[in-house]
Amino acid sequence: MDKAQDIARLVESTISALGLELWGVEYAPRANNSLVRLYIDHAGREVTVDDCESVSREVSALFDVEDPINGHYTLEVSSPGLDRPFFKAAQLPRYAGETLEASLHAPVNGRRRIQGRLESVDGERVTLAVDGQPFSFDFAQAAKIRVKPDYAKLLAQPGRANGKAGAPGDTE
Repeated sequence: MDKAQDIARLVESTISALGLELWGVEYAPRANNSLVRLYIDHAGREVTVDDCESVSREVSALFDVEDPINGHYTLEVSSPGLDRPFFKAAQLPRYAGETLEASLHAPVNGRRRIQGRLESVDGERVTLAVDGQPFSFDFAQAAKIRVKPDYAKLLAQPGRANGKAGAPGDTE
């Protein structure tokens, strides 16, 4: 198991106790100052700056006790945002029909970068419609998968004329 997964297991119950969901963890080890980035979400409303501050405060206290990172580190807490990254295949189904961008570790059918509409998720198998054709790969083959937001569509929504997309998971 990698360090990001260890951190996720450590912080998940603390974040849940605050009424939030741990969306994912990114860990970037560095010689002088490692980076721990926590993405939090809330299914019923937008994530606020106060949510991020609460999680940061609680997780910092937990890290002081558990000491999961060797040396100095920076802790960042944010919402996944409109272009949210996905950390597990189980997060994908609710985004069926959305356009996703994927970067693969190694080429599949001669392609490493793919953009297409999410057709289906069957366990760990992801199928995108790419140029009108199904393109399937295993979630583990992806280095990164993100939503590609349709900003024009978001800004055209009623009440969005101020330029704020305001989708669930956004912070202001």
